[in-house]
Amino acid sequence: MKILVINGSPKGENSITLQTVLYLQKKNPQHTFEVIHAGQKIRSLEKDFSGAAASIREADLLLFAYPVYTFIVPSQLHRFIELMKEQVPGIEGKYASQISTSKHFYDVTAHRFIEENCKDMGLRVVKGLSADMEDLLSKKGQKEAESFFSYLEWSVKYGISEPPALQASVPQHKRVSAAEPVVKKPGTVALVIDLAADDRQLKAMADRFAARIPYEVRLVNIHDFAFRGGCISCFNCAVDGTCIYKDGFQELLRNEIQTCDAIVLGFSIKDHSMGSIFKMYDDRQFCNGHRTVTMGKPFGYLISGDYSKERNLQMIVEARAEAGGNFLAGVASDEFDPDSEIDALCKRLTYAILHKYVQPSNFLGVGGMKIFRDLIWQMQGLMKADHRFYKAHGQYDFPQKKRGTMLAMYLVGGMMSSPKIKSKMGNKMTEGMLMPYKHVIEKE
Repeated sequence: MKILVINGSPKGENSITLQTVLYLQKKNPQHTFEVIHAGQKIRSLEKDFSGAAASIREADLLLFAYPVYTFIVPSQLHRFIELMKEQVPGIEGKYASQISTSKHFYDVTAHRFIEENCKDMGLRVVKGLSADMEDLLSKKGQKEAESFFSYLEWSVKYGISEPPALQASVPQHKRVSAAEPVVKKPGTVALVIDLAADDRQLKAMADRFAARIPYEVRLVNIHDFAFRGGCISCFNCAVDGTCIYKDGFQELLRNEIQTCDAIVLGFSIKDHSMGSIFKMYDDRQFCNGHRTVTMGKPFGYLISGDYSKERNLQMIVEARAEAGGNFLAGVASDEFDPDSEIDALCKRLTYAILHKYVQPSNFLGVGGMKIFRDLIWQMQGLMKADHRFYKAHGQYDFPQKKRGTMLAMYLVGGMMSSPKIKSKMGNKMTEGMLMPYKHVIEKE
């Protein structure tokens, strides 16, 4: 096969993910491998995509390789896919798969993003490999990479691929009505939006939101922000949170956005996500490291497009709030009844601001933060700002610290191991478990 590796890492040849590809290349000399450093060379590819387009057309298999950044792929690879969909028609039937490296923090949503966009282009998708960053250093990880590639070869040989995407429908945007401004209270809501000059629908949604929310709206249009580039994972910010870029984004984020009482994000759905500009905004927030610096602030969304059909995007939206410790006050889209949905979002945001309402995290938040907890504990020597934050906010909640609970479980387990004691206990164990809860209720 002629395999085209689309390397989405902004580190180019220094990508950890690419090392897995190079390992597989050495193990499989019968195939031809070509690499496009899409992440590192995205600026030049924006100017001239013809060479990349020719390589895509000539390939039998497209292999996307990337590190997971903020629930999806790096913004640079996001942009490459936009260019690919615009400039390389007629590639239906080619095979595509992917290799990612991460600590498994929402690698599932990154993989689904690649799969959805490949299916849009009529590519035949084979399930990819999601590896830990250090997997290739172990015999087990090497064997898993080799097994993945053998499965990939077999799938191509026998014509096996994932089911194709359903025919996409053209979004039917419902009209958004103008509204008279309500009386404003003390407080500020940041509306961070990717608003192009010709996006009248999203503009109408933003205008209605600004009128109906009873707080000053600080509009931040990232479409017009002069980003110097996307996150390059240089870790310059690891010690003190200072980004290597000097384009003013860090100051915008910390002084204009994170100081507000609530944050609302607005975008039109592009390629099953928020678009590459918003992805760059997300990735550049790595200057905050893995610190949940906005926890406690309510979040909301204004989304133009068929949001109800975008299951992966829905998971990303929910998970962002859950992992960040934010109350998701709602997602207002323009599919069905945008006026009512925007008004309801304003009411929930107002309640959350007034009452400082935060819900406990569900699995999406708890599971995600345990991954970060263990990661930062191991990397505390490098990620010093993260380590200080996790210590200060009690986020090192390791189970081995709960020695009292562990000893109690040993005691109960010992008693339950004795048939004589177990028969005497009867329902007393359940009654004992309920005692602390009954005590709380009786106190009220």
